[in-house]
Formats: sequence, C-alpha cells, structure tokens
Amino acid sequence: MCKHVLNAQVAIRSPCCRKWFDCAECHQEKEDHQLLQSFDMTFACKKCKKCFRKDAREFEESDEYCPHCDNHFVIDAITPKPSLQVEGEDVRVDSRMLKDERTRGEDQRTIFNLKDAADRLG
Repeated sequence: MCKHVLNAQVAIRSPCCRKWFDCAECHQEKEDHQLLQSFDMTFACKKCKKCFRKDAREFEESDEYCPHCDNHFVIDAITPKPSLQVEGEDVRVDSRMLKDERTRGEDQRTIFNLKDAADRLG
C-alpha cells in the first residue's frame, strides 16, 4: 500500500531497477538512485493483477483504462491529509462520545419557569 497516494489503481515498474512501486515518491524513499524516466511504461493493475505496457508519447483517453478489466486507473490522486480526531472506545461498548441531536437535556431551572413551579417550596 502506498502512503503517498491512497487510491493508487496500478503499480508501476521502474525502468532503472526493474522493481514495482506505487508512485515515484515510494521509489525515491526505498532506493538510493534517481528514477530513470522512460516513455515505455509497464503497469500492473491492482484490480485484475495483470500487467500491460503503455507508450506515454501516444497516450490517449482510451489508454486510461486497463486493457484486461477496464479499470479506470488515471484518476485524481487522493493524498493523506493531517487531521485531529478523538480516540475513544468502540461505540457499541461505550457511546458517551456520540452526541445525539434528537435528545435534549433538561433546561436549567429558573425561578421564572412555570413548569416546575409545583416542585418549589414557598
């Protein structure tokens, strides 16, 4: 799994070291050499697990799909974004972290509220 592109649809074989990577940043992190750029690219579809080649000089709209399973692999990349979240127990065990808008707590008691006038002394 690639930590740079969360929705990577294909793995790319690097022409320099003949290893498979999900993106160029993965190659840069794991190898000690620069990625060799080439127009003849070899892909492995992550849906059907079959390999195919594409020429990047003559890349058309029909080349955005796997020739074996028609998986659309040229899509906008989803990259991870930092977020701050609260960790809690499983909500099936402890649901105190969930806020239900349907139930409302009792309003504060005041001396001007006629609803609880019978409960007051005096």
